Amino acid sequence: MNETMIKMTNIHKSFGTLEVLCGIDLTVRKDEIIAIVGPSGSGKSTLLRCINLLERINRGAVEIEGTVIQAVDQPGFVAAPKAQLRKTLNKTGMVFQSFNLFPHRTAMGNVIEALITVKKMKKAEAKEIGAQQLARVGLADKADAYPSHLSGGQKQRVAIARALAMGPDVMLFDEPTSALDPELIGEVLEVIRKLAKEHMTMLVVTHEMSFAREVADRVIFLDRGQILADCSPDEFFDSKQHQRICSFLDKML
Repeated sequence: MNETMIKMTNIHKSFGTLEVLCGIDLTVRKDEIIAIVGPSGSGKSTLLRCINLLERINRGAVEIEGTVIQAVDQPGFVAAPKAQLRKTLNKTGMVFQSFNLFPHRTAMGNVIEALITVKKMKKAEAKEIGAQQLARVGLADKADAYPSHLSGGQKQRVAIARALAMGPDVMLFDEPTSALDPELIGEVLEVIRKLAKEHMTMLVVTHEMSFAREVADRVIFLDRGQILADCSPDEFFDSKQHQRICSFLDKML
């Protein structure tokens, strides 16, 4: 049995009076690639952001590799001390839809920033790792380029290299291709496919149904803050059981 990397128990999250997540239970095992799909506003990005403390939950518990990251009104769970939290959170890498690169730093500068400031690494050592990770995403020749001189697909690949440089055990992708022109989507998905072959544990919020079908081990379908399906891609795409899923697929395929 693969070890559990992420466990979410009874997760509730509201923004004001709007309940965005309504009692989510989710377990992610080592090496799994999970595609999180669903209509806009269904809670997909919020779910991802609750994993690494970018959003505070209202109730429930979140664990990463056995360490409790958040626990609110959930009997039997207590959040780990801050030092342990920091160490565990460094094991998760996150890639956002809007890249979030520093415009005044080169591709290399963006990749090594956290290695120097968070991991207190010497610049020469950080640059060595930065070069490896830029090569890993096919951008070895863009180390000295600034974001303004990169395409959207290249910016997103720099963002992936930056997350990988920290040596994460789990990668979280929040709609990594939604800000890209259609012809640039493929190059980013290709990098994620490559990570899948390297057995990186990943959760990917995506609208790319072909990616979910080809690459994911499991598809999670979220609607109105609830998981309506958690199954293999074959089961999901052949789903005749749930009218809500059928109508979603009719629009997406």
